[in-house]
Amino acid sequence: MVECRYPSREEIQRLERIFFDNIRTHAPALRKTLDEINSRSCYENGIYRFYHQSFKTFQILQTATDKALALLAAIAPDRRPFCEFFSQIIAAGTQRTFSLEDNENWVQRTAPIVEAFFHARYFLEMAVKYAEEFKEPPQQLPFGWAALLELYGIR
Repeated sequence: MVECRYPSREEIQRLERIFFDNIRTHAPALRKTLDEINSRSCYENGIYRFYHQSFKTFQILQTATDKALALLAAIAPDRRPFCEFFSQIIAAGTQRTFSLEDNENWVQRTAPIVEAFFHARYFLEMAVKYAEEFKEPPQQLPFGWAALLELYGIR
């Protein structure tokens, strides 16, 4: 049996402080990227392309996901990896190329791309929200903040 090791209370506080400082430092880039991802040409168009069964789903949503991932990695405290759940979702929905066979099983082939996009967008949105909303790491954990800590294995 593999034993799970959770960080000590002191280590959690240290990592949370580093993470909070990172999101505050990167706040302008986080906001800019979130605004780009939420734009009509990305969010609205990318989801429309999924329902329109367009190959552009691949390029629009995966490009946006990659941008979000780069920033999420940049704010990781001590270069911590993403949690396993998020890593699995991202692996299933990125680095995919369109082929004509995808049209025959459209939802099965492209839903992972949409799912990866939505998860990356969510974490980017939470990072922006808490970078703008808080001056210090919160003492009571809002759900989005707690989710961010889970993303990096801090909670």
